[in-house]
Amino acid sequence: MIETYPNIDEVTAKWAFERYQAIRHTLPAASFPATSTQVGGLTDLANHFDVFLLDAFGVLNVGQSAVKNAPEVVHALQLSGKKVMVLTNGASLPVKEAQIKFKNLGFNFTLEDIVASRDALCHGLTHRFTQKQCPTLWGVMARPDSQIHTLPLDGVVLGEDASLFDKVNGFILLGASFWTKHQQRLLIQSLRQNPRPVWVGNPDLVAPNEDHFSLEPGYFAHQLSHIGGVTLHFFGKPFPAIYELACARLKHPPKQRILMVGDTLHTDILGGAAYGVKTALVTGHGLFANLDVTPYIAQSGIIPDYIMASP
Repeated sequence: MIETYPNIDEVTAKWAFERYQAIRHTLPAASFPATSTQVGGLTDLANHFDVFLLDAFGVLNVGQSAVKNAPEVVHALQLSGKKVMVLTNGASLPVKEAQIKFKNLGFNFTLEDIVASRDALCHGLTHRFTQKQCPTLWGVMARPDSQIHTLPLDGVVLGEDASLFDKVNGFILLGASFWTKHQQRLLIQSLRQNPRPVWVGNPDLVAPNEDHFSLEPGYFAHQLSHIGGVTLHFFGKPFPAIYELACARLKHPPKQRILMVGDTLHTDILGGAAYGVKTALVTGHGLFANLDVTPYIAQSGIIPDYIMASP
């Protein structure tokens, strides 16, 4: 996926969907139901599932605001004895910061209830490399407050110094809110001259905010796929490691009693289906807010088990 940096007003649901379709061949394969069932919300499904895995952006919150009634719905599920977990591709901050954010939005999640793609990345860093294989210095795409010292690595936050891009032995893409066109050019140039591993802590292409979509690390990562010798490793939905981490915390409950709830076909729904759990697409908020999702489902062939306007 090679293209110029888009303007904010160009980044729409249709734009994002087309780019997800363009990278579909890089995503997991999955089986889907023949059709979706329309439901009023999660309370309609409370008797069918024991575990609810909820995406954050577009399901629990949009930008810095809670989705209307989402805290009440989550609380009711928790009171009824259901296990409710957040499965988020947000990798910029440690989950402790996410827990504080959710509390301020009206949710009550323990640290064990929140599984982030940052956790999957950390798990990969500690289990995939031998000591000899692991890059000795990582260059990290991250916002200034990302607390990269909490990651199991030696790393530096990348600025606009080209020599730093050339100095590091590998790259980690955590958060793109401060990433610039110039930095992306430096990254591409450095990798062309010296291919190194690129680990992506957030596979999302975009994220919904109150009045616009933001570009996320996955968007910038896929621009690197054409560079010879560069191997991309993704952590987070729709890839399996984040689901495995969540279910391991629950001692692997029966998959037929687990529901993945999200607003994006190519991450939440595809990822849940690929892992073998049931899925529900939220259409009133997030990527497809107030759009007819029928043509998007038909074109992608990614079919959720359930569709609901709000959680």
